[in-house]
Parts: sequence; C-alpha cells; structure tokens
Amino acid sequence: MQRHQSQQQSSSYPVIIHSIENVFASLVLYYYLALYPIRMKFLFTTILCHILFLAANAQGEGQQQLEENAQDKFNDTLPKIFGKLMDKSTGKPVEAASVIMYSLNKKGKDSILGGMLSKPNGDFSFHVPFGNTDVRIVVSALGYKKWEQVIFLGKQEMNNGSFHKDLGNISIESTVKQLQAVTVTASRPALQMGVDRKVFNVEKSLTSSGATAFDIMKNIPSISVNADGTVELRNSTPQIFVDGRPTILTLDQIPADNIEKIEVITNPSAKFDAATSGGIINVVLKKNKRIGLNGIASVGGGVPSLFSANLNVNLRQGKFNFFVSGSFNRSGGTPKSETLRQNKQNDTITSYFNQYSNNIRSRKFYSLRAGTDYFIDNRNTLTVTQSFVSGRFGSDEVQQQQYLNNNQELGYYGLRNSDGKFGFDRRSTNLSYKYTFPKEGKEFTADANYNYGSRADHSNILNELYNPDGSAYSPASTVKDNGNSNEHQLTIQADFVNPITDNKKIEAGIRSYRDKFQSIYNAFAYDSGLPTKLPLSNNYNYVQNIEAAYITFSQKQKNFSYQLGLRAEYSKFDGLLVDSAYKFGYEYPDKIGNIWNALFPSLFVTQKINDKDELQFNYTRRINRPDFWEMNPFIDISDPANLRQGNPQLKPEFINSFEFNYSKNYSNGNFLGVLYFVNNPRDITQYSDTISAHQYQQLNNAGISPNAILNTYINANTTNRYGAEFTLQHTLSKNFDVTPSLNLQYRTIKADVNNISLSNQGFNWGGKLMANYKTDITNSPLWSNIGLQLSGQYHSPRVIPQGKQLARYNLDFAVRKDFLKDKKANITFAVNDILNSQKWGNVYNTDQFYQYSYSRWNVRTFRLTFSYKFGDPNFSISKKQNNKQNSPDVSNEN
Repeated sequence: MQRHQSQQQSSSYPVIIHSIENVFASLVLYYYLALYPIRMKFLFTTILCHILFLAANAQGEGQQQLEENAQDKFNDTLPKIFGKLMDKSTGKPVEAASVIMYSLNKKGKDSILGGMLSKPNGDFSFHVPFGNTDVRIVVSALGYKKWEQVIFLGKQEMNNGSFHKDLGNISIESTVKQLQAVTVTASRPALQMGVDRKVFNVEKSLTSSGATAFDIMKNIPSISVNADGTVELRNSTPQIFVDGRPTILTLDQIPADNIEKIEVITNPSAKFDAATSGGIINVVLKKNKRIGLNGIASVGGGVPSLFSANLNVNLRQGKFNFFVSGSFNRSGGTPKSETLRQNKQNDTITSYFNQYSNNIRSRKFYSLRAGTDYFIDNRNTLTVTQSFVSGRFGSDEVQQQQYLNNNQELGYYGLRNSDGKFGFDRRSTNLSYKYTFPKEGKEFTADANYNYGSRADHSNILNELYNPDGSAYSPASTVKDNGNSNEHQLTIQADFVNPITDNKKIEAGIRSYRDKFQSIYNAFAYDSGLPTKLPLSNNYNYVQNIEAAYITFSQKQKNFSYQLGLRAEYSKFDGLLVDSAYKFGYEYPDKIGNIWNALFPSLFVTQKINDKDELQFNYTRRINRPDFWEMNPFIDISDPANLRQGNPQLKPEFINSFEFNYSKNYSNGNFLGVLYFVNNPRDITQYSDTISAHQYQQLNNAGISPNAILNTYINANTTNRYGAEFTLQHTLSKNFDVTPSLNLQYRTIKADVNNISLSNQGFNWGGKLMANYKTDITNSPLWSNIGLQLSGQYHSPRVIPQGKQLARYNLDFAVRKDFLKDKKANITFAVNDILNSQKWGNVYNTDQFYQYSYSRWNVRTFRLTFSYKFGDPNFSISKKQNNKQNSPDVSNEN
C-alpha cells in the first residue's frame, strides 16, 4: 500500500509539469489581454496569427506525419518509465549506454520489451505494453558496472495512461582505473566561429590576465574598442549582457579573471531583445559544476598603479552547487588629450584656439558574487545568484589653453584645474528556474533579474585667464558641482522550447522590463564668494517599460534548415525635468495604425553543402532606443572647449539588417566570410555647433570658452552601411596559430539640421591579428610550457556628419609560463598598448570651425599576474563532519 501511494505521487508530479505547455500559452493570453486590454490586443493578435500559420503548415505534412501522430497518441495511453544516466565520479551524463526493458510476467523466462541507447544528455524512456505488470530495467555500458532495477506495476497503473515513473538520476560507477603515467588533455580553441555567433574563450587571452572585460574586447574579431571606454560591433553600439541578462555594469567594471567566455552575435533573432540593433555581446561568468571542490586564485600588479586580486571557488555536493567569487582591481595613469581649432567666418579664419590636457586618474573596483544551483531532481533546477560591485574614482586634471588671433599671435592664455571624485554601488539579484522534460531538447525556463545602482560625484573647477605678460586677463572663476543618481531595473521572462520532431522546433517566450532612473545635479559659481546656481543644474527622472513576446519556428530537411521568428514589443519612455515640469518621451506603438513599430520579424536560412562548408542568409528588424546620456539635457562642461548635451526630443531608430555568411572548416582551421547591409532610418547620430551668444551668456561664469563647441545628438534621415567581414583561424604548426580578421565598410549618411546638410559618405576598414605560440622543449623544465601572444588592431578613419573619426591602432603582448603538477600554476607578464598609441579623436569641418581633437582613456601598462588552480573531486563536507563525530576525544588523556 505504501509503495502504491509513492507511485501515485511520483506519477502525478510529471503530469502537472507536463501541463506547463498549456499554462504557458494561457499566460501569454492573460498577460497581453488582461494587463493591457487596449493597447496590447493587436500585439497578441499578430502573434496568434503567426501561431495559426505555423499550425496550418504543420497540418500539411502528409499521411506519414499523421501516422506518426497516431502512433504517438497510442503510446500516450501506455504507462511510461524514464530516467537519466549519470557518471558517478564526474556527474556528467552518460551517452550511448545500452538500456533494455525486460518483462517478468513469465517466471524464469524474461522477454525483451524494448531497448535503446541513452541520449547525449543521458535520457532514456520506455512505454510499457499492455499486459506487463512487472518489468526489469538493465543498463550496461563499456567501462561501467552493470546496473539494474525491478519495477512493479499494478493493474491500476497499467490501466492509467497518465502514469509515469521517473527513475531520476541514475548514477553508474566506472570500472576503469586511472592511469598514473598518462595524462590526456583537451583544449578549446581561443575562438569558435559559427554562422550565427562567435565564442571567445577568455582563458586563451593572455594579454587580459588580471585586467577587465574591456581589455578582452580588443582581441575579438568584429569588435572595436574606443579610447573613451566604449565598444562597437561593426561600427555600431551593441547591447551588453551578463549571463544572458541586462546589466547596469560597464565592461571596465567586470574583472577578466571572472569571465569564462564572451559570445558575439552580430544579427540576433526574434528570440532576443529588439533593442539589440547593434548586436549582442554576452559576457558569461565562471561557474564550475564539477564534483567536489574547485577554485582558482590570482594576484597581480604593475605600472602605473596596477593591482588586482581574484578568487573563484566552487563546491558541488549532492543536489547543491555553490559558487562564490570576489575581486579587487586598481588602475591609474595620466592620459593626455588635445584640441586644435580654427574659428571661421565666410570661409575666412578669424582666430585659433589650442588646448592641452593632462588628467591624473585613479580607479578602484570591488566585486563579490555568490550563488547556488539546487538540483531538485534530474528535471528541475533552481538557481539563485547575488552580486555586489562597488567603484571609487578620482581625477586631477590640468588644462592649458591658448587663444590666438588670425595671425596665430597669442592674445591671452588660460589655466583650468579640476579635481573630482566619483563612486558607484551596484547590486544584482537573479532567480532562475529550469524544467527539463523527458523529451530531449524540450525545456521551460523562468527568470527574474533585479538590478539596483547608485552613484555620487562632486568636483571643483578653477578657471584663470592671463595676458601674455602674466597679468590677469579677467577675474578667476570657480565652479563647484555635485550630483547623485539611482536606478532600479527589473526583468521577468519565461521561455519554452519544444522540439516537435527531430527536425522541427518551436520556441516562445514573454518578457517584462522596467527601468526607473532618478538623477539630481547641481552646479554653483563662486565668483563673488557666494554661490550662484548655474543653468547646468537639473533634476531628471524617467521610467521606461518594455513588454515583449516572441515565437520562432525552425525546421530542418536533410542539409537545408530555416527559422522564422516574430517578436512584438510595446515600449514607453516617460521623462521629466522636475524643476521645470517639462515632460518628454515616446510610446511605440501609440495607436493601431503604427503597429509596424512594434513588430520585429527575423528569418534565417541555412544550407549545409557538406560536413565542412555551410551557407546562411539572415534578416532581422531591430530598434535602437536613445539612452539616458543621449536624452539628458544636462550640459557637461568637463571640457570647456567641447561641451556635451543630450537631446530629449530624440526618437528611437529602426534597423533592417541583412547578412550572407559562408563558413568553411578545413584540416588546419576554419574560415568565416560575411557580406552585410544595414539600413538605419532615423539613425541617432552626433551633431556639433558653436554655442550661441545666449548660451555663452548663461554659462559665462562657468569658465567655458566663448567659441566652445556644443556636441549633441539628432535623428538623421537615414544611414546605410555596406560591408564585408573575413575571419580566419589557422594553425601554422602544432604550437603556432594565427587569427587574422578584416572588416571593410562603406557608409552613407543623410541628415540635415535647420536646412543645413550634414550628409556624408566614405569608405573605412579595420583589421585585427592575434598570434599564439607555445614552446615545445620537453628536456628543459625552465623553457617548457611557455606561451606567447601578440595581438594588434587598426581602424582607419571613418566618416561622420560634419567630418570623420581619426584612425586608431594599438599593439599588446603577453608571455605565460605554466608550472607545477598538471599545470596548476602560471605566471603571466603582459604589456598593453606597447606603442602607447590608443586614442580616440575626431576632425570636424564646418562653415563655422575646423577642429582636430583626441583624447585617451588608458595609457601603456605593464602587468605581472600569478594564478593557481586548486581542487579535490573527493572533497565532501559530510565526510569531514563524520570524521569529526567518529574521532576519539583525547582532551582528557594524561
């Protein structure tokens, strides 16, 4: 009776989980009809039409498909037994093990009812034919001990087609003894390339050891890094994810030693956020799941003012996997910047202005991340992760200014001293649930991700102007400012994957995103000893909401496959300038007639020519929504000659992306060639002009230049990019490989402001090269296991409205020595930016001015890092506790 009740409980749980498919569909319906009864109905209607189209397509598969469905329905009326095979020592699934089900109905004469090989994920399943009340499951595999179990099925279970017996994770024990004298190692390549994404293995990046994610990006094809700390993917701004989720961290706030790999997706499908118009860079953090205790510790230092320390620890015990990491990173340096300007009127130069800056910077980051995976059973996994990141920055900048007449004679000069402090704190909480169905590849996942961040800053600026003889040109001016902000981000999403057959699959999901931001900034002038509030000050709030749903259908027929996708997103941005009660923002779609603004289709078509060659064409439609800095009307005066201000009137831009990919694998490597076209109506682009007399009068006591340039943003009419990208990964010898990449692009820009044309066009190109060499000197311990890496990049000048961006280039080098048993330790020496050439700059040429300027974010660095791996697969907390309990008490011995 007790056994019968336990079977009842075990059978009911999978039945409930099985109904997730229906619940998920109902959830989509409720979410979009109940929560958004008016503005969301047309979104759901569109998706529903898409589902009906897919269903109609599935019904036309022919008589063979109907017969298969009939057989599946008959099988569903039979009791089912299923489980998963796991290696007892490694915890990994066992593939291709023989699983046989015997009938015990006839005494002494077992008969085979069915057999199969376990799937790659270790799964197996059987339907028990009618009339068999007792069965025996036998598992056998090469290198493993035999496993078997008898299962008793009563008549009630046999007559209940909904009965399911889940055997859970079955641990089978290896019979192979470890060889002491032989060690076999497998190594992933630094770059794995496919037609849909590139995956970069961070462990192979020697030059970024002890650095940050920003430094890693320099080695990845398709990505370019700017001297201002930003990155671009094929000259467009990508979306940064951490573990597949939105983040408020920047790349220089993520330690490189915490990163396992980086995924680059140039043209995401409908499954991903529509705001990923510039592609996706997904930073995957380390989280080991090996049995026992595992970890890695590193410490490093260098110049200027470099220091880093990092610890990653993982403990896998039974149904729990615990992971924790902590890091500290410090950097410094004195980057320089320069501005040379000619002011013009009627094509005649009226005056010159030169500015030279030195900025002593210091940066410190602290981070802590911890979490656990709870493997409830072989189908259900719950993961909780909590992270904290904190940063403290300081800057002390000196600017020297020269004001010259049209004959380049010095009229007066200036000195500007500014010191500032900036700090931030970030917190992130993630809760994830995953249910894996008995059917291979079928799964349901749900995630809730909450990010919170706050920041505070203040600075003091002293402006002094002098005549050529050193006497005061005008009274000195002092500006003091302070600001603080906080941000709350909440993302909730659910995804369902259902392989209908071995060649067909449907994926669907819903997502809700909310971002609430508040910022207060105050600036005061102290010319008369009393504070005067400047118009720079602002109190700025916004709330952004995005509701989304998607569905994709993919099918494979021999060597041909395709994927159709549709994503619907409703987005609303509400901004408020509190002091003036000025409201701004956007809503897409705001009415049924603008439904196209909410729909984002995708199409991927792939033809596999043979085992080595593959072709793919893809198309996606995406959106790029303006960010906080692009919309904030606050005027940044940190550079008195180059002011910056956001534009609250900006609207989102829509992007149509087309790609044609060719991938080829060969004996010594692989090649990926891409032709692409990107069409950007309403492209968000930068626009620059000299400040007006009214603006200068308002900011006169802020110590800015009377001919300062105000840089802001506008929506261009359209921007088109035509390009070709080629990446090669080639092994020259057993110890030497190279990865060159080349990106060619032609850009056209059509824009106008106040009847002034800003249109421009031109060609640009960029190239990267990473070379790796490893010594193979077995008779010399000192010179064996040494790896050398050289990487460099070059990006040619690129057209922008009113001018061009300057060329950028840099070169990095690193050497690493592995030592100790099993190469558990290594020491790395790296030089970043060998030529000290990494800078970012522009040339503007308008009717009012010509300006050449550049700035730097980092300087050349020298770094030495030591790393040590540790672990014990047999480590167990329960064993230690048992040893303590069983140890004799010797405290009272004489």
